[in-house]
Amino acid sequence: MSAQPGAELSVETPEQTTERLTRRGLRLAKFTVAYNVVEGVVAIAAGVAAGLVSVIGFGIDSGIESISAVLVGLRLSARLRHGKADERKELITLRLVAVTFFLLAGYVTVEGVRSLVVGETPERSPLAIGLLVASLVVMPLLAEAKRRVGVALADPLILADAAETRICVLLSVSTLVGLVVFALTGAGWVDAVAGFVIAAFAIHEGREAWEGELAHDHGHDHGHDDHHHNQHGHGHDGHGHDEHGHDEHGHDGDQRRAAVDG
Repeated sequence: MSAQPGAELSVETPEQTTERLTRRGLRLAKFTVAYNVVEGVVAIAAGVAAGLVSVIGFGIDSGIESISAVLVGLRLSARLRHGKADERKELITLRLVAVTFFLLAGYVTVEGVRSLVVGETPERSPLAIGLLVASLVVMPLLAEAKRRVGVALADPLILADAAETRICVLLSVSTLVGLVVFALTGAGWVDAVAGFVIAAFAIHEGREAWEGELAHDHGHDHGHDDHHHNQHGHGHDGHGHDEHGHDEHGHDGDQRRAAVDG
């Protein structure tokens, strides 16, 4: 008999769940700022010392990601203080995050073109390689943690920040591959070409962040159904949208099918 009240107390209300996830998102944003400030300083110092434009660019990207995380952290803090989201300010913040995507795309493109025209080639830097390897360990885990929180909250702001962290992973890969491939083959243009691919990805993600579409793209395939389930109880049981079209829902089945398919 005594176990039942305890079980009831352990169940979170929707408001408590939202607050817990928001606090987790805030912690991730704070970690992102701290890590990327250190990463950016080390990368720029190593890049300048070795004359590595790609590593300097990686350090600048770390700074851009820190700015994005600061913006996200400020909005999440405001939510916790006021108990609700200010949609107008959230939209402004989301668009500022989108601008950081465009800045990153512009920088990578300009530096890639300049590197090809001037004929610059990467140089060896054990410190830069170690930093890039560390980034390849930390950033995918951080991006996935952000994505999970963003999907659970159906929050385009957190999902935009997760997308920017994924770009940091791609930039780490391209920079590291450029250094390794050059060391093996002397093909210094590989880094610039990889940068152009990252720029295209950044523009795509920036446009979606600007339009608020990231929640749909990243949430639908990886967890939107779970969020829908939490909001609507047992109405969605994993058997597909046909389940909504039977007796108890009547003609609403067609509307529900359209909503799920959309």
